[in-house]
Amino acid sequence: MRLENSFEVSTPVHDAWRLLNDVPRVVPCMPGAELVEVIDESSWKAELRVKLGPIGLQFATDVRRVEMDEAAGRMVLSAKARESRGRGSALATIESTLAAVNGGTRVDIVTELILQGAVAQYGRGIVADVASRLTAQFAECVAAKLVDPRASANVVAAPIGGLRLLLAALLRRLFNRP
Repeated sequence: MRLENSFEVSTPVHDAWRLLNDVPRVVPCMPGAELVEVIDESSWKAELRVKLGPIGLQFATDVRRVEMDEAAGRMVLSAKARESRGRGSALATIESTLAAVNGGTRVDIVTELILQGAVAQYGRGIVADVASRLTAQFAECVAAKLVDPRASANVVAAPIGGLRLLLAALLRRLFNRP
């Protein structure tokens, strides 16, 4: 599934580029994520906790920077996640593109996500809705870190509240509300 999110901040492109390439500072923006290990300047290990209804999932995740083009303002990360109890896995490619807009920066984040196992069984529509909201929370956290770099160490996304997100996604699907 493809998830697309964008946001604008008043921060210059150069500063936004520096933050988005500082993966240890960005990982905590993903709800439920925690950086576990820095392998090298392009590889990291993280843990991701997700609760979807009655199912709590914990993923060991390998993150790798596969492309970086500062002139184009483009970076691509790949993530491979395995659920600790063998109930599924996820593969993601996350492309971030920065562009100067009105003296600030527009950040576009496009995620290609493949789910397998228990998570995929919730149905494509609900999982896409929940994943989209989590990506939006990630974008909000990154935007907050860009707006106020002094507070960036204190801006951390709260763990995923899966039941509330799942119910909201289900209700939107049932009533066809955006």
